[in-house]
Amino acid sequence: MTERVVPEPPQFPAGPFTAPDSHDRGGREAWIGDLERTPARLRQAVSEVPDARLDTTYRNWTVRQIVHHVADSHLHSYARFKLALTEERPAIKPYDEGRWSGLGDARGAGVESSLQMLDGLHARWVFLLRALPGDAFERTFYHPEQREVVVLWRALAYYVWHGRHHTAQIEWVRRHKL
Repeated sequence: MTERVVPEPPQFPAGPFTAPDSHDRGGREAWIGDLERTPARLRQAVSEVPDARLDTTYRNWTVRQIVHHVADSHLHSYARFKLALTEERPAIKPYDEGRWSGLGDARGAGVESSLQMLDGLHARWVFLLRALPGDAFERTFYHPEQREVVVLWRALAYYVWHGRHHTAQIEWVRRHKL
């Protein structure tokens, strides 16, 4: 019997993030629709990973850690949006995602709690985004770690990609490691 050769996981299985140069109402609505579908896509990808295999790694994180990371990251992003909408260019609080993913909950908790969190979080986030006037997407926050002013429409585009990126990692694990 021949041993199955597993290829090296790609850094960006959904392709690297490319910041758009501009946005319009149609583009924003498409991003919001994608953001709305993110929890269902992630749930579908992870549903095909048996519980006993949630600790299979993709590069340096397990499937379990990836799911918990998406919940942590998107929770931070939602809070950053709300800060930017209610304050003038607030400085946000960065966090060490690697250290968060090393905590006991990310390494050992079942993924259902994070999937449920994403369902509720994205429902609220999408409702908020659809209620905003177009000029609200021009609001900004300051990311001190990156030393960058981030405009909300670009943050929206990034988090749509972020959900696709991590979902694609789990899909890669299903195809190549299970």
